[in-house]
Amino acid sequence: MSRWSGLPASLDHRVRQLAVQLRRLKDHSGLSLAALAARTPYSKSSWERYLNGKKLPPAGAVEALARLCGADVTRLLALHEVAAQAWSAGGRGLMTEARPQGPQAPQAPAPRAPRVPPGPPVAPGRSGPPPQAAARDEPPLPAVHSAAHTAVHPAPAPAAGRQVPLGPLVLGALAVLVVALPVLRPWQDDLAAGRGAGAAMAGRGSGAGPEFTPRPGETFGCRLQLRDGALYAGHSRTGSAVLGSGAEGWDVVEVQCLLRRHGYDPGVVDGVIGGRTLRAVKRLQAGSGLPTDGIVDPGTWKALRR
Repeated sequence: MSRWSGLPASLDHRVRQLAVQLRRLKDHSGLSLAALAARTPYSKSSWERYLNGKKLPPAGAVEALARLCGADVTRLLALHEVAAQAWSAGGRGLMTEARPQGPQAPQAPAPRAPRVPPGPPVAPGRSGPPPQAAARDEPPLPAVHSAAHTAVHPAPAPAAGRQVPLGPLVLGALAVLVVALPVLRPWQDDLAAGRGAGAAMAGRGSGAGPEFTPRPGETFGCRLQLRDGALYAGHSRTGSAVLGSGAEGWDVVEVQCLLRRHGYDPGVVDGVIGGRTLRAVKRLQAGSGLPTDGIVDPGTWKALRR
């Protein structure tokens, strides 16, 4: 078996999981990098970059290696899809290769802003700018989309030639905020209550739920329900997310709840796949006739939802 060098520490865990799986296939096949280059459309140097975490392999290379080693092509392509999403979202880490830069084209000078002629002089006895200038420089009031907003009617525009005092405008803005605060507060309370056992599964399934932020010692409750013949724990509706060691999020909370329901103890339900949760996934896979690699894929989700 080949002795691999360590992958870059800054790699996203989904990209790292794909590289580890490709290394395992290469080791089990007994093929060298030169042999891979001879049997696939990709060069030896390309395989070296793919397997050492220097570049994300294309889907064609993943499929070619899977077919060459007799592995599950669908599962590896699912891992590649998740890794590609992490790659495009900024999880490349050190995998970005430096590209040669050619001579830079001279940059055109930035255009100068046109000069604005000075406004009309202020008439004697006035202490501020004309009404038009004051309205243009005044920042717009924040829009509040609520039932209370319709009860506040804007004041009519002043007639030409009249000075707009700043006092009524400031008082009007404060009145809008005071009226709107009782309406905005329940929404903020509902968002804060989304953490833990009270979170709504419908909001998380559509991406509208609160962002998952792991906190030391925090655990979550499980609210198991049977819907359309499938088990749900109230945290995620997914059946296709691919999760490996170190993954975290509401999907992981759902996995831990369902593992406990099937009698496989994942430890604390904290939304992070650690060693205990990984061992519980492997035991579930072994009992369901699935590959015991500890990776939650669509096949493992199907066993969890039963």
